[in-house]
Amino acid sequence: MPFAVYMLGLAVFAQATSEFMLSGLVPDIAADLGVSIPQAGFLTSAFAIGMVVGGPLLAILTLRWPRRTALVAFLVAFAAAHVVGALTDDYGVLLATRIVGALANAGFWAVAAGAAVSMVEPGAKARAMSVVLGGVTLACVAGVPGGAVLGQLWGWRSAFWAVAGLSVAGLVAVLASIPAGRPDAPATGLRAELRALVGPQLLTAYAMNALVQGATFCTFTYLAPLLTEVSGYGDGWVPAMLVLFGLGAFVGITVGGRIADARPYPVLLAGMSALTLGWAVLALSAGGAVAVFALVFVQGMLAFGIAPALTSRTFYLAGGAPTLAGGFLTAAFNVGNTAGPWFGGLTIDAGLGFRAPVWTSALMMAVALGTLGLAAVLRRREERRAETPATAAV
Repeated sequence: MPFAVYMLGLAVFAQATSEFMLSGLVPDIAADLGVSIPQAGFLTSAFAIGMVVGGPLLAILTLRWPRRTALVAFLVAFAAAHVVGALTDDYGVLLATRIVGALANAGFWAVAAGAAVSMVEPGAKARAMSVVLGGVTLACVAGVPGGAVLGQLWGWRSAFWAVAGLSVAGLVAVLASIPAGRPDAPATGLRAELRALVGPQLLTAYAMNALVQGATFCTFTYLAPLLTEVSGYGDGWVPAMLVLFGLGAFVGITVGGRIADARPYPVLLAGMSALTLGWAVLALSAGGAVAVFALVFVQGMLAFGIAPALTSRTFYLAGGAPTLAGGFLTAAFNVGNTAGPWFGGLTIDAGLGFRAPVWTSALMMAVALGTLGLAAVLRRREERRAETPATAAV
């Protein structure tokens, strides 16, 4: 695996830490800036919305840029946004920095994903994506808890300074490892990339990514109240359980990246089926502390274990449009990140209890399995169409 791919994973670690760290900083931000908890919480929603919009938009705007130029520009903007955020006393300015940071993050993701898969052999796309996505899992294991600790020791602004510092480290790594030009990927035009993105199989790939991501974060977002109100864990156990989920995710993405390229459909079918069953079992057994402890690790492993197969499938299908494919993939992920917690919150507001988001995750995975079935049908149909001319010629 090229060293540059690991450096992209390092930069993703900094950005993913920023995306998720506010979950432990919201009360301090609200108190410091004199706003309500919901207003402080909207900073997270604004980041997700910026990611959805920014992925495709910035992929289009930077389509003809050299990859290193685009990656450096996005990292500089991301770091600058966090410096301004750490310095401001104005909620509106902080909100604006979150939007700018999200746009920069989305643009970086779109370009980095295409860069990673272009630097490896054709049959190693899933492994490359597992390295880049590994930055997200490391953020769950170390970055997010680390941000919470910094917030407790030195205030929420210290977490923003830490992300800015990590972003500068990622910037140096990108400058040192990513080639200045794009010799490995001819600069395709916008129309050519858009034509490559209209296939029904790509639409099912985006839908599956959004559904799986939504199912994962539907439960992950409300894991704390599930643990304390249903499973009987004390508040002190919540950070440890979040780290446990992150450890499972790291194991899953490492293993999944090594096997997904060879047998993507069996990996997706087995992994998505097990994930669906796991959410249902977690909902049923949420009252048992031991069962929940095991399932938190297993579900993290399964959810991120199929991620390399899901993401790399997009790039296999969109071989002529790597940059825009990365942009739309980023948008799909964040549609799931936004919709999953929203659906889970609706079930809690409806009085269905803290098990309800887990059942919602199981339902979303069932729909994802149906989408996988549709993708298989479309694939067989395209294969038959490809064989028809050869048969006619004989």
